[in-house]
Amino acid sequence: MIVRAREKWLGRVLLIILMLVTIMPFISLFVTALHAPGTYPSGLEWPAEPRWDNFVTAFQSANMAALLGSSFLIEIAVVPAAVLFATLAGFALGHLRPAGGRIVFVAFILGLTLPFEGIITPLYFQIREMGLLNTRWAIILPLIGLFMPFAVMWMRAHFITMPADLSEAARMDGATTWQLFWRIHIPLSVPALSSLAILLFLWTWNQFLLAIVLVNDPEKRTMAGALGAFQGQYGTDIPLLCAGSLLILTPTLIIFLIFQRHFVSALMQGSLKG
Repeated sequence: MIVRAREKWLGRVLLIILMLVTIMPFISLFVTALHAPGTYPSGLEWPAEPRWDNFVTAFQSANMAALLGSSFLIEIAVVPAAVLFATLAGFALGHLRPAGGRIVFVAFILGLTLPFEGIITPLYFQIREMGLLNTRWAIILPLIGLFMPFAVMWMRAHFITMPADLSEAARMDGATTWQLFWRIHIPLSVPALSSLAILLFLWTWNQFLLAIVLVNDPEKRTMAGALGAFQGQYGTDIPLLCAGSLLILTPTLIIFLIFQRHFVSALMQGSLKG
């Protein structure tokens, strides 16, 4: 009993330390954002007169109303398409297991090793040849393709753990492959689908490199991509930069808090099946 109590308290202490390490950067950003513009705050010193108007100034200076609309347009185009393609491919590789599926599986694994930085130059020339530079399609199409390796592996890992007896029973009842996919497997895949959608939403929202290189107009970029233009304008104004960063982070934090149960449910489901 004494050993279990010690382990319990040790676990709590470690969780508290981890929580503090995670939260401290956000607290530092928040406190710095409340200082007077043009100053150089040191540490976590709370300002004598908090400048809450820094958030309004950052929002207006970066034209974040237009950026919000652009980011949501990109999200609406990227996330549903990526989830759909990944679900179809994951079902085929994980459940139907067609001939040559292992070769395709290896190709997707190799795709996981490709960093964005390593392909940005050839991607730039390809997008230019397609006439899509400085358009939202220059962000949407590459992101869908770059998300496929992880997304397909995620959905394959889910479908491969589905009980074979369930599919056999549906087949005996006369279910076609499409009915098996749509009526049996999709309803059981809601946690995996929702958690994948959350991840793709966060990654798309925070996409910086593609937006900076392939799109010149800040109002056609993602919120994170527009931070580069904002930094160029207020590169020496640390409080305004922190305020802008927090405004960009806020939507992703809200989305995660709303759907965290689905995300945790998918992770727990995978651990129990594994």
